[in-house]
Amino acid sequence: MSSSALNIFLQGFFLQASLILALGAQNIFVLNSGLKKERHLLVAGLSSLCDTLLIFIGVLGVASIFIQIPLLKISLGILGVIFLFYYGILKIKEAKSGVAIDLEGTPKSEKKKVIMQTLGFSLLNPHVYLDTVVLIGGYSAKFHNLTERFYFGIGASVFSTIWFFSLVILASFSSRFLKNQIMMKTISLVSGLVLILLSYKLGLEVISWLK
Repeated sequence: MSSSALNIFLQGFFLQASLILALGAQNIFVLNSGLKKERHLLVAGLSSLCDTLLIFIGVLGVASIFIQIPLLKISLGILGVIFLFYYGILKIKEAKSGVAIDLEGTPKSEKKKVIMQTLGFSLLNPHVYLDTVVLIGGYSAKFHNLTERFYFGIGASVFSTIWFFSLVILASFSSRFLKNQIMMKTISLVSGLVLILLSYKLGLEVISWLK
C-alpha cells in the first residue's frame, strides 16, 4: 500500500473511531452479548458485516437516497423507536426475573434469535445510517477517485471490526468477575433504561423530521 493510500485508509479508520465510540444501542447490545457470552463472536461478526455494508453503500454515493426519499428515513426512525423501546422493556423484565448464568459460557440464546436481534440493532437505527452512510459517505465524496474511496471505506470498516470484536472479547473476559445475579440484574436494568431513553430521544428526532 502506497503512502497516499495508507493516509486515506487512516482517515477512514480514525473517522469511524470518532463516530462508533459514542454510547449507542448497538454498542450496548454487543457489550451485553459479550458479558453473557451469548454467541458473542457471532454478534461481533454480524455487526461488523452490517457496518461494512452500510459504509460502502455510503462510499458509493447512495447517501442521497435519504434526501430524495424522506419517508424512508421517517419510517426507519419509527421502526427504530419501536424496536429500542421493546428491547428495553425486555431487558427490564430480565432484570426483575433474573438472568440465566452459565459459568461455562455456553450460549443460552437460540442462534436465529441472536441473528435477528443483531440485525435489528444494526439496521433499524437511523443513527447507524447517519454515521456510516451519511457522514462517512459524505466525507468520502472529497475523494474523486473510486479507488481512493475504497481505501477510505476499508479503513472505516477495519476499525468497526476491531471495535466490535474487542468489545465482546473484553466483555467476555470480564464476565467471570460479574457472574452473580445481583450484578447481571443491575446490568440488565441499566441497559434497559438506557435503551428506553435512546428510543425516547430517537422519537423526538422523528417528530422533528415530521415537522
